[in-house]
Amino acid sequence: MTKLIKRLVEHGALTKDDAAELLLLADAEAAEARAQGALAQAAQAQAAAAQAETKTFAALKSAPASGASAQAAAPASVVTSGVTGQVHPNPTLVSSGGAGQPRLADSTAAAADPVRQAQGEESVPDDTVRVTYVPEVVRQQLREEVKQEVLADARKEGWATPQAVPGWVTRFRFFGDLRTRYEALLYPSGNDMGDFPNFNAINTGAPFDVSLLSNPNFLPQLNVNQDRQRERLRVRLGTEIDLGQYFSAGVRIATGQNGSPVSENQSLGAAGSSGQGGNFSTYPLWLDRGFLKYEQGGLPDKDLSVTLGRFDNPFFATSMIWANDLGFDGIAAQGKFPVGEDVTPFFAVGAFPVFDTDLNFATNQPAKFKSYDKWLYAAQLGTNLDLGKDFALKIGAAYYQFSNISGRLSDPFTPLTTSDAGDTDASRPAFAQTGNTYMALRDIVPVYNTSGQLEPQYQYFGLASKFHELALDAKLDFNQFEPFQVSLEGEYVKNLAFNRTNVAAIAVNNFGTVTSGTEPFLGGNSAWLVRLTMGDAVLQKLWDWNLNLGYRRVESDSVVDGFCDSDFGGGGTNFKGFTTGANLAFAPNVWFGLRWFSATQVVGPTFKNDIIQVDLNCKF
Repeated sequence: MTKLIKRLVEHGALTKDDAAELLLLADAEAAEARAQGALAQAAQAQAAAAQAETKTFAALKSAPASGASAQAAAPASVVTSGVTGQVHPNPTLVSSGGAGQPRLADSTAAAADPVRQAQGEESVPDDTVRVTYVPEVVRQQLREEVKQEVLADARKEGWATPQAVPGWVTRFRFFGDLRTRYEALLYPSGNDMGDFPNFNAINTGAPFDVSLLSNPNFLPQLNVNQDRQRERLRVRLGTEIDLGQYFSAGVRIATGQNGSPVSENQSLGAAGSSGQGGNFSTYPLWLDRGFLKYEQGGLPDKDLSVTLGRFDNPFFATSMIWANDLGFDGIAAQGKFPVGEDVTPFFAVGAFPVFDTDLNFATNQPAKFKSYDKWLYAAQLGTNLDLGKDFALKIGAAYYQFSNISGRLSDPFTPLTTSDAGDTDASRPAFAQTGNTYMALRDIVPVYNTSGQLEPQYQYFGLASKFHELALDAKLDFNQFEPFQVSLEGEYVKNLAFNRTNVAAIAVNNFGTVTSGTEPFLGGNSAWLVRLTMGDAVLQKLWDWNLNLGYRRVESDSVVDGFCDSDFGGGGTNFKGFTTGANLAFAPNVWFGLRWFSATQVVGPTFKNDIIQVDLNCKF
């Protein structure tokens, strides 16, 4: 059992805390088994003594009496059987034939007894009678000795006094982690400045007056030419609560900058970010996880659960689709079950609200607009395959369908001020990174002033494409040299709802070089990734290590850029390039990490980006 638990910990299927709990439970069961075994041995000894008594009296009955000695035989001496060293409380001594003078049983008399010799019994004097039962006082003493032994082990191992602390305390398991990071964002020369609009800055703030573009003026722009360095911090504290009857709950708080869904990093200093620190100001904490779960099984190869609230990603996928820090809101069901010894199918299905329309939308007018709620519906099927002694394969196919994620053109209207709302303003992304193709949301009726000048045209932007993503994932592990492991993983995703003609007709970005007076639309809808990892699968002792090397190509509208990796290329889509990293353990719960990302834009203006991250991590 102990070896099995350690093996599960090494493969990451079981946490160290859960393993420690299982070991304590196993020790308690072993102690109880020892006590039951001791009592069983006492019962067996009593039965053997009873059988010996029957044979002894039969032999005495068949043996000839020896005159006066036989007639004058006094109450016999006591020879106990079944428990060594225990004597009946009222023993009777063997008469020596003299006047009340006791004597000990003489083995020489029994040696001449042919009956006992024939039966192979222990040689005892003829006038010796056995007490062939275990007295109650002896049984009680035996039980007490076993009880004290078990309690001593229990006190030593910490499970003897379950009521030493309130019962509710034992139902909580607290955990946390902390990461410090140095990050360098490097931009080689040659990037095209002025061609990278920051649509997220517009959509999360005041609408932009697009009439100024002809002056000329630029939309808010992303930095593509000035190197930056920053120090970052991520702290997460959480607890899991056992509610009994297969129910549990979880809560976690974490750092995070501006409530970003894809990163829990907090940039130290955070210049220019209101409410996010600077000048040694304090930093906010966010509710990062909060869920209620019903689960049966809980084994590496057998489990069924339903979770509601905000929880970890329930799908087998890479950060190319879902950022590592991303939390899912809604409801999800997951399960896995063995089919034979080598096949373990699994599934995950869920419904997740992405955006819920403000109850008072629009706030500045009595007539309210219709709801424009956004949802994600997703399902995945897959299996784990044991390919023999050294290989294990995990494969999965998922379908992610976003409802109302794309923008929608408004009814015609004239926004007179930046606070005027269009009926489709809620269709713009509440958060975005870079890469997706955008469209103008407002159908603005142009108005000219008395001087013939065009009045401001305040505009928001939404996603030009719909997103129905089909994703295929696979991971192959080679374990011949455990704990050294080699893993090869790959992922392919295609946005089946992408329609190039429709998107090109409304797109405002992702164009190529002007040819024949027009800019061709070059956006795409597929992405793929391959990555090789080697070393220790779990960093759990000094100098454990692993390395990884990968390549990916992510076209503009293959996935929603607001939910994918926040590190590669600075976050988002329309990037291709290499990633590499290494980790080294300094202690069971402390390790060093180094990563490098080299990204180039797939289509559109020239853009290259290199990011270096140096991490020091701990968990507790």
